[in-house]
Amino acid sequence: MCTVSFIPGSDSVLLSSNRDEKHFRSDAVPPTHYSAESGQLLYPKDGDAGGTWIALHELGHAIVFLNGAFHPHQPRPPYRMSRGQVLLQLLQTGTPVETAREINLEGIEPFTAVIWSNGSLYELRWDESQKKLQKLDESRPHIWSSVTLYGPEIIARRESWFQQWLSRNHHPSLNQALDFHLFTGDGDAHNDLRMNRNGQVYTVSITGIEIRRNEAIMKYLDLKNNQQFDQELLLRSNLTHAR
Repeated sequence: MCTVSFIPGSDSVLLSSNRDEKHFRSDAVPPTHYSAESGQLLYPKDGDAGGTWIALHELGHAIVFLNGAFHPHQPRPPYRMSRGQVLLQLLQTGTPVETAREINLEGIEPFTAVIWSNGSLYELRWDESQKKLQKLDESRPHIWSSVTLYGPEIIARRESWFQQWLSRNHHPSLNQALDFHLFTGDGDAHNDLRMNRNGQVYTVSITGIEIRRNEAIMKYLDLKNNQQFDQELLLRSNLTHAR
């Protein structure tokens, strides 16, 4: 839930996420299909709270979460619900943007949500006092880094790495995007995209999604156990393509 990228293509979009977690968190369940009233969902499941940080809906929607909103915050548990459960609430309605406008987030820890829905890109930020939902330019790439782990200077450095990489990879594949999330940095293990802070907090997995018109692919790299899982989801919507 700590580094996310969005890359549009001529006939697809790529969403990728690094999950940086504390060493004592339980292993996640690899991506699995789940049923909701609005349709099929595909996501890896958090091993502790049962939610997720990245998920697909068969209508072509996708959501990725990051910890924190605008500024670092001091956790104040217990919370009413985990952020991963909030993601599922947004997605399983089948109308994530409308649900984001209406959902009550009181008692929820701050987060940033990247939402892909009906060919448009949105960002939802919640800081425990205000909810900000804005539409972004889906025709250009974006990258986010969690404010709970990375300060403004490091976030800017990561933006620079992203732009440099894009200048060499004009039309990247999903595997290339995963390589970016896996290998990019300057040798500083605390702040490289695949990070490790003395074995206490480190990148436990990298997940990539490619959304096309009629299908989506999710690739999940379990870095803790050195395993890879690939899953497909057939899509029911013809509004999932990049513009």
